Amino acid sequence: MKRITIFTAAIALAGVSVGAIAQQADLGFVHSPAEVKSGSYVLDASHGKITWSVDHMGFSTYVGQFSDLSATLDLDVANPSASQLTAQVNTDSAGTFSDGLDAHLKTADFLDTANHPTATFQATGIRMIDADSASLTGNLTLRGITKPIVMTADFNQAGISPADKKYTVGFDGHARIKRSDFGISYGLPLLGDEVTLHMEAEFKLQSEATANTDKGDK
Repeated sequence: MKRITIFTAAIALAGVSVGAIAQQADLGFVHSPAEVKSGSYVLDASHGKITWSVDHMGFSTYVGQFSDLSATLDLDVANPSASQLTAQVNTDSAGTFSDGLDAHLKTADFLDTANHPTATFQATGIRMIDADSASLTGNLTLRGITKPIVMTADFNQAGISPADKKYTVGFDGHARIKRSDFGISYGLPLLGDEVTLHMEAEFKLQSEATANTDKGDK
């Protein structure tokens, strides 16, 4: 009984009713990218995060997060290579749950947020790897330096979210960059140069594409 009570409270705190969870099977979630609605999407800022990790002198892997980002996705399911993605990150939102380290990360030794408050990513190419994964090439601008990077994006699911009743599509992504490529050389080589990025994103459909709605009349 105690476990059920705790679980119910956790769901309530997340803003999703037990009834909504129970009806999940009726919401029409899809797990094949081919069944997702094409259209214009905007990132749900409360469910979009970038987690980064870097080697700390060989003793541990240190982890932090960017919690303030925005993005737009123009999704063309029939022709994925025609899809477009742009994202912006507020570099001042870098957090590690250590006040001292957070302050240091924002100095010129690392992110230099006073002079470079925003990092951006612009996709330049999207290629399907398999049925539910894609490789995204694009330009990352960090600390005023732009370099090409490659990101792998995995499709999670799409459908009406029980939380807000909006059509939602979810992805997670992974990329690796060298911080020295962006002028961040503090602590090298004791502090790792390679930074792993893990992105989680839920996009909300703003307008549905209609280009292929008449194909059944042909």
